[in-house]
Amino acid sequence: MTIRNIPDKSEILSSVVEHIDIKSFDARPIIDQMEKMSFTSRDLARAARIFNMAIEDPDCSVILTLAGSTSAGGCLDVYRDMVELGMVDAIVATGASIVDMDFFEALGFKHYQGDQIADDNMLRELAIDRIYDTYIDEDELQVCDQVIKDIADSLEPRVYSSREFIYEMGRWLKTNAKKKNSLIECCFDHNVPIFVPAFSDCSAGFGLVKHQVENPDSHLSIDSVRDFRELTDLKIKAGSTGLFMVGGGVPKNFVQDTVVCAEILGIEAEMHRYAVQITVADVRDGACSSSTLKEANSWGKVDLAWEQMVFAEASSVVPLIASDAYHRGGWKKRSKKEFTKLFQR
Repeated sequence: MTIRNIPDKSEILSSVVEHIDIKSFDARPIIDQMEKMSFTSRDLARAARIFNMAIEDPDCSVILTLAGSTSAGGCLDVYRDMVELGMVDAIVATGASIVDMDFFEALGFKHYQGDQIADDNMLRELAIDRIYDTYIDEDELQVCDQVIKDIADSLEPRVYSSREFIYEMGRWLKTNAKKKNSLIECCFDHNVPIFVPAFSDCSAGFGLVKHQVENPDSHLSIDSVRDFRELTDLKIKAGSTGLFMVGGGVPKNFVQDTVVCAEILGIEAEMHRYAVQITVADVRDGACSSSTLKEANSWGKVDLAWEQMVFAEASSVVPLIASDAYHRGGWKKRSKKEFTKLFQR
């Protein structure tokens, strides 16, 4: 009989992922030199220029979309700073980015550096979940599930958009957060709405299922159609918009579709004027995540004048673009849109 040597859980969860600080280094010289290179370097430099153009355009509202696991991988403070500095006016994201990563850390928990070739059977026995080479404690994640349920139990039983519910998560964090100034709390403070159109596809889903099971006759629910209506209303109100898209998937398609939705409602909405997407998805499979911004033009979603695809892993690219924008300082002249106020009665 083989006896397996299972290490202590604390030994594996010992190296904490630290979030990069875009203020601590100046990416402008790197971007300036990359602009004179070729291949992905030049694409990256052009993407940085377009993002700065969107920030410096007084008529433009910037929407950040998040898919993938860069928040767990060390970019949470980047996105938080982009909101706090006024570079971002709205966010569309996956549930994992907002709940399993940002809200999770706001509860005082951490993500840990791991190994992409780990013994996954061993990790399962220790209740450690793996995100490529990053670990998360499943026991702590279940605490996150329970807190979501507790918040749901405290609210009026009715239909909510994900934006409404995440706003309430921000309100809860104001008095209960173990880690202050999370992305959710920062968005709450600055009236930057967060939309998660597939809200149940994350830790929140488990908490909300438990909430509904325990309150069969009096519970809340999340309406993704209401999300779509609200984000379309935001697009109509905003007029000129710029997209900064990390990954693809539902957030990318959701925000681009607002232009088409407005048209179907009989309202003329300008195509997204500026657009940057950072992705490693292969365009050859025809998947929505990897459809290029030029393709989106055929649907009437994105203008072709100022768009740039960057085919690179986002955690290696986002900090450079954000640091470049921070040090160039175009955000200092921006007026904050406070789009959350559009939906407050």
